[in-house]
Amino acid sequence: MSEAALAKEAAALDATDGLAAKRAEFDLDDGVVYLDGNSLGALPRGVAGRLCEVVGHEWGRLRIRSWEESGWWTAPERIGDRIGGLIGAAPGQVVVGDSTSVNVFKAVVAAIRLADTASRDEVLVDAATFPTDGYIARSAARMTGCRIRAVAAADMAREAGPRTAVALVNHVDYRTGRLHDLPGITAAVRAAGARTVWDVCHSAGALPVHLDADGADFAVGCTYKYLNGGPGAPAFLYVRRALQDRFDSPLPGWNSHADPFAMDPAYAPAGGAVRGRVGTPEILSLLALDAALGVWDGVDLAAVRAKSLALTDFFLRCAAAYVPEGRVASVTPEAHAERGSQISLRYGPGAGEVMAELVRRGVVGDHRRPDVLRFGFTPLYTRFADAERAARVLGEVIGAMEEGR
Repeated sequence: MSEAALAKEAAALDATDGLAAKRAEFDLDDGVVYLDGNSLGALPRGVAGRLCEVVGHEWGRLRIRSWEESGWWTAPERIGDRIGGLIGAAPGQVVVGDSTSVNVFKAVVAAIRLADTASRDEVLVDAATFPTDGYIARSAARMTGCRIRAVAAADMAREAGPRTAVALVNHVDYRTGRLHDLPGITAAVRAAGARTVWDVCHSAGALPVHLDADGADFAVGCTYKYLNGGPGAPAFLYVRRALQDRFDSPLPGWNSHADPFAMDPAYAPAGGAVRGRVGTPEILSLLALDAALGVWDGVDLAAVRAKSLALTDFFLRCAAAYVPEGRVASVTPEAHAERGSQISLRYGPGAGEVMAELVRRGVVGDHRRPDVLRFGFTPLYTRFADAERAARVLGEVIGAMEEGR
């Protein structure tokens, strides 16, 4: 298909996009195609003004009174419930705070402590997991006398057995964009008598997630990708309601005490998701995240998913038309049921140079060593015209680089 025909198709798709108006709620430069929201989401326009109010009035004028008068103290649970609505969790099961790594540690250790017998001494880890998940899981296993076994996420269901205490799985593979079977794996691991910890960093805000309905035990996720919470925004922890009374956090901080201001030297855990808290909440970043979540008001996640799949399909078609034949290969599954909201293309040893030149020309994706070009599609603000332009510039860059060799 010709460039003119693809550009015309992109314009027609954008004209009928039910989410198109959401783009105006973000601070974006029309001269740049931003396809790295799977690393850092764009800035929602409402955040800056809200932070000015927090700093100038709540901190600057009310000061210590804001813990009660401005609702600072309950922000981790209140904002957790907002995120819960985006990941299929009923209120009271999500708490926001700390980093993804810290929350992985809490969840994995707590899951091990829930094991019904001492013989459950095995931690299954997604073999292609984001590195920090593996690091944390190995440390948690050493501390609890367990052993780590790395298995492919696709094999997790059949690998769980009588020695398995917990399976730590990525919902979407960060490198390839492969979407794993959360309900199927969860059911199989539970049938084996073990618990699941799901990393939903690359699915929260990108596609519908149904933690309650699918029976997940624990889940963790960051908020600076598709949820647009900003750099270093606090992560979240989901604890299924049925497990909360037995959730034994390895980090029992004063914020998770049943009566934190009693300053009791003996620890007594609070009820509910509050047990997932540790220390003083990160108020500035928490409230920036709270403001950022406003872009999700009234958004249907089914529409987000439909647009994500349409965008990634269209990008692949454009790449096939523009990129010299045989120069790139998609490592992201073609099947919709197995695809997150990104496209990863394998190029070769020069992938880093290609991405650097794309960024210089105003198309921002990222490079995963050694040979993957990664493009994230954020349906709330990515246009079909962006997908067409990105593929066209990619073809130009690869063509020019190979001509020059």
